[in-house]
Amino acid sequence: MIADFVSFYLMPGIVLGCIYALGAVGLTMLFGILRFAHFAHGDVMTVGAYVAFVGVGLGLSAYQSIPLAMLVCAVLVLAVDRAFYRPLRRASPIVLLISGFGVALMLRAAILFFFGPDGGVYEQGIRRPMVFPTEWGRFRIQERHLWIIGGAVLIALALHLFLTRTRLGKAMRAMSDNPDLARITGIPTERVIAITWAIGAATAATAGVFLAIDTQFNPLMGMNMLLPIFAAMILGGVGRPWGAVFGGVVLGIAEELVAAPIWGGEPLISPAYKVGLSFAVMVVLLIFRPTGLFKGQS
Repeated sequence: MIADFVSFYLMPGIVLGCIYALGAVGLTMLFGILRFAHFAHGDVMTVGAYVAFVGVGLGLSAYQSIPLAMLVCAVLVLAVDRAFYRPLRRASPIVLLISGFGVALMLRAAILFFFGPDGGVYEQGIRRPMVFPTEWGRFRIQERHLWIIGGAVLIALALHLFLTRTRLGKAMRAMSDNPDLARITGIPTERVIAITWAIGAATAATAGVFLAIDTQFNPLMGMNMLLPIFAAMILGGVGRPWGAVFGGVVLGIAEELVAAPIWGGEPLISPAYKVGLSFAVMVVLLIFRPTGLFKGQS
């Protein structure tokens, strides 16, 4: 039935795509400005989810804890940049790459030390979905899915307005297109880099909180999301924020649809292997179209 297909596959795919999009948009901005792949980005998502968990323990809701998670993650990555990445700014990409792995391991170890290896949820119990009877069947929509989609859309629009309407946003776009020319023309590169880190951390923290709201949080959740958000970034074009949003949504929907029983009542692939779709997409694009669909950096 159409209603079951939308309720159990299309809507969860859109929600997953929005989470991928929030993770990928920060990652693509960091790559566009700094020219290195931040492999600790997924663990920043995990930190955001656990900061929200602390907020919930203080009496806030998970949604009210999102600004706190954004702030803590922004301060954290700025401190990490100052301590580890800034001294290596002119080092070879492989050095920065390995540094990113090291930072990821440190963040993961800190979470395990303070919170332990077990995961959890923000709220106990099961909430009934909202039901909308129509001529195509009974659509069942989870309230949290509407909040996640709405929040992702608002953040994407706010980021678009910032990049296109503000002086600092235009400076970030100029530095992404041609960093050497941006430096020559007097753009404050260190300030741009700091704002880029803060935005990337804020979007990653929000993605982590949304993922924990939709499923649960655990110390490995960000690491498990790293491959899909890299695939989403490459699909949309590296350095293209709207491309990352598009790539994330498309990838999230594709992962859910390939597991839907619409081919003779059986899924195209087992749900246990749908994450392999992200890897396949990334490899194919790197071979045949490394600039992505929106012609980003290769």
